[in-house]
Amino acid sequence: MYKNLLEYIVKNLVGFPEQVEINEVQTGERLVLKLKVAKEDMGRIIGKEGRIIKSIREIIYAYAMKNSQKVSVDVEESK
Repeated sequence: MYKNLLEYIVKNLVGFPEQVEINEVQTGERLVLKLKVAKEDMGRIIGKEGRIIKSIREIIYAYAMKNSQKVSVDVEESK
């Protein structure tokens, strides 16, 4: 559910949507979404001063709070 939302947002931002990978890791009561994008797309995801990734995290966090869950997003560079 959160993975699909994150995937939809990210694939519409990046230049190489086929390289987008999202893994879900449950750590205690928190769900961590590990996002991997192409090296060329890191700037598009992070944005100037981290504005875009902050906005993405806020959307996911707000949706999770609606369902009384804790979800965070980590960004990693794909090799």
